[in-house]
Amino acid sequence: MKTAPVTRFAPSPTGHLHLGGARTALYNWALGQSGGRYLLRVEDTDQARSSAEAVSGILEDLHWLGLDWTEGPVWQGQGGDPHGIGPFFQAQRVAGYQAAAETLIERDLAYPAFETPEELDALRAEAQTEKRAFRYRCPADFDREAALARRAAGEPYVVRFRMPRHAVAIRDAVLGEVSFEADQLDDFVILKRDGFPTYHLSVVVDDEAMGVTHILRGQEHLNNTPRHVALQQALGFREPVFAHLAIIFNADGSKMSKRDKDKVARAAWKALEQAEPERAQSLGARFDADTLAGWAKDKKSQLDAEVLVPLAEALGLELPYIEVEDFRRAGFLPEVLCNYLALLGWSPGEKDAEGKDLERFDRAYLREHFELSRLGRGNAKFDADKLLAFNQDTLAAMPDAEFFAAWTAWCARYAPAVLERDVAWRERYAAAIRTRCCTLADAATLAGPGGFVWLADDAIVFDEKAVAKHLAKGEPSGLARLGEVREVLAGLDRFEPDGIEAAVKAFCEARELGMGKLAQPLRVAATGSSASPPLGDTLALLGKESVLARIDRCLATYGGI
Repeated sequence: MKTAPVTRFAPSPTGHLHLGGARTALYNWALGQSGGRYLLRVEDTDQARSSAEAVSGILEDLHWLGLDWTEGPVWQGQGGDPHGIGPFFQAQRVAGYQAAAETLIERDLAYPAFETPEELDALRAEAQTEKRAFRYRCPADFDREAALARRAAGEPYVVRFRMPRHAVAIRDAVLGEVSFEADQLDDFVILKRDGFPTYHLSVVVDDEAMGVTHILRGQEHLNNTPRHVALQQALGFREPVFAHLAIIFNADGSKMSKRDKDKVARAAWKALEQAEPERAQSLGARFDADTLAGWAKDKKSQLDAEVLVPLAEALGLELPYIEVEDFRRAGFLPEVLCNYLALLGWSPGEKDAEGKDLERFDRAYLREHFELSRLGRGNAKFDADKLLAFNQDTLAAMPDAEFFAAWTAWCARYAPAVLERDVAWRERYAAAIRTRCCTLADAATLAGPGGFVWLADDAIVFDEKAVAKHLAKGEPSGLARLGEVREVLAGLDRFEPDGIEAAVKAFCEARELGMGKLAQPLRVAATGSSASPPLGDTLALLGKESVLARIDRCLATYGGI
């Protein structure tokens, strides 16, 4: 009988969920939920970098993606411990790691090591001088009894695992057999000076205790795997199935990293300091000049999102999307993001109705059809345009009510001022611009297809090409027609789409004009351009007062044409 898979996603709570982590969670969820179990574990043993806020952010990201868990931290009605394998926070499981380390010491498979950070730095420098990689190995003159006595006397130490002096081979479901020679492996630390485990020990102990059968993770973890296999063998644990996933790269071939956002912002900040020092000084006072100065000098440093996001906004900068929260803020739908993420390393192996490779599917399809054999070996390239096209197609196919609900939820989180508008107006607006939006954010931003409704009447910027084409030409000109129809619109009692369309149509028929001869000048006057939702919707959304004010401004601006 085939063993039901037990998978886990085990993030470190050091910030919002990275896109690569989200894909790892998605694959583990899909495999574990298809007749097996999927659990969530928080690897928070790095006390300096972990935080409760980051834990909450990651759980929120997973929930938004629809990757809910039945085993794991209890959060907003999710999670629990039906199989008695918790707790699911590693910081609460330290005693078990220490016991495992002690077992290895007793069997002489691990040992206390007492080098200071300065001594280790000297060993690394020596290796660099000799042009060889630094690999820590137990000293030839190591005295086990003396080391145990030093430990008992209270001398600070770490515990190192005695790595086998032979090659270690692993069998990977994606990459096949991968062998690591002995000279590539070192005696690595499994217990730190503070008594907390390193990642290597805690992950091995927990995967065994929680019955994990399949470990799906990024290829950046591949070099850790021989260490984990050696630990599993030393502790007498099962060896789970490993599947190392393709690394996600940016379109330019660089590895997608959380530091990408800081890289872009840092370059813009330095350019501002050079070009506009007074403005940079003002922003520095707003965001803490000392923090920004240190960040600008250190290429590896990262600003907290609470500082980086508003700084980017102040710089007029769009940061690259790296974390799940970035895509959520940008207005992507969770089901679309999951669909696209699934394709970054996995293929359904089926054709769609047009005979093309199937690309569009939901989470239920993925859960039903996910197989390790369909995972690819090659690296995946993130195509932002393709994701955007997926999102636009999905929005365009949504019923108006569904789009309105999704947009309202987005506004509640990112643009609450929009919700101050009347509900009926927002429903009409959402229905009018839905098919023109690429993201939910498009519906609430000045750059979106409905941006004209968010501008003040005197802030409309007229497209000069549209003015030349639709206002200046003709006899009488579009501008002259605009002045005539203004009075018709001013006389309407109910400024609703149907009534506006009927009035403009009657005006055109009376003068034997095609609708476009008048609709386009009206669009230019009301929105600044010749592209907008249907004319009746466009003018009704603005309201009579704004439409008349905008027509008057247009006439005043271009009356001399």
